[in-house]
Amino acid sequence: MLGEAVSLFLSPAGVALLLLSLIALRFRQQWIGLAAVILWTVFITVVTMADPTGLRPQAMAEGCVGAPTLFIVAVAAICVGIVLYTKPRTGGADGSES
Repeated sequence: MLGEAVSLFLSPAGVALLLLSLIALRFRQQWIGLAAVILWTVFITVVTMADPTGLRPQAMAEGCVGAPTLFIVAVAAICVGIVLYTKPRTGGADGSES
C-alpha cells in the first residue's frame, strides 16, 4: 500500500496537486484551497473508479497494483487540513478578524 501511495503522490497530477495545496496553505487563500480540494476529489475519483479496461481488480489480485486506501486517507487528511487552515478567522463578537 505504501508503494502505491508514493506512486500516486509522485505522479504528475499528484505533484501538481501537492504544489497547489502548498500554495493554498502558504498564502492562506480559501479559493485556491477550494480548488485544491475539488481537484484532489476528482483525482481520487479517477484513480478509484475510472477503469475503462476492467483490469484493475485482476491487477490487484495478482499484486501488480496495490490498494489505494493509504493514498485516500492521506489525501483526506490533506483536504481537511486545507479547509481548517484556510477558513476565515473571526476574533471578536462582532466578527472582526484579530
